[in-house]
Amino acid sequence: MADTQQVDESKQGAKDERRAAKLAKEIGSFARAHGGAEGQIAYIGQMGTRIVLVGEDGGWGDLVAPTYAVARSAVEKAGITVHEDFDGDFAAKVETGPYEWTRMAGIQIGGPSNR
Repeated sequence: MADTQQVDESKQGAKDERRAAKLAKEIGSFARAHGGAEGQIAYIGQMGTRIVLVGEDGGWGDLVAPTYAVARSAVEKAGITVHEDFDGDFAAKVETGPYEWTRMAGIQIGGPSNR
């Protein structure tokens, strides 16, 4: 029984490593497209862990990793700066445009829809 468990853990470890490498590649691509990037990792429950990316040009995006460990490994492989919180100076780097403002206003009662 223990041998089977070790094989399963080994397979899962290899799978997690591949996923982290793929995410790191995507993070690196985002960073190159936006003149560099910084990030923040946030656990989002059973869905996994969210990696929020903010480019030097103000562009932003996110990725979802299956676990916090995979997300942490991915950002380390990508070599980006990781913030503990999405606040203050870091949040101020995000540039939003008309699309985001329309979407946010559309959520409010009576706000414009984005249709």
